[in-house]
Amino acid sequence: MKITRFYLALLLPLCLLLSCSPTISTFDQTAYAQATSLKVDALDLMDKATENYTTHESEVKTLQLNLDKAIEYDKHRPNNQITTQMWTLLNDPDGHLFGGFLVKWKKEGKCNAAYIVDKKKQISNSFDQIAELESKKIKPAQVTQ
Repeated sequence: MKITRFYLALLLPLCLLLSCSPTISTFDQTAYAQATSLKVDALDLMDKATENYTTHESEVKTLQLNLDKAIEYDKHRPNNQITTQMWTLLNDPDGHLFGGFLVKWKKEGKCNAAYIVDKKKQISNSFDQIAELESKKIKPAQVTQ
């Protein structure tokens, strides 16, 4: 009986400790800076989509590489699945956000201005959601041990 109480006495604090651990990652300044910087770069590039895609292909590849780096960075942060899913949706080439926009631009050669304006609103909002989620996460200094 004493052994059972001993294990219960050890198990209860452990359970409490684990239940208090964060279910989402803490704030990361690098991740926040990447999200805001990539938003500006993406919207700037989208303005150029009224021109021929091949003229801006190297810019697209550079931005895509930077997006891939941000996704990879966030993918390896603990408890960061929500943010990673948001990035994946934004960058999905089969989707209707930034990845899909780039595919359409490449396929059609150019996009019309009205389409770009509409897509910029959607994509800007998506980047904002990623940045806002990051900014509202608990700061590492606020995490109690």
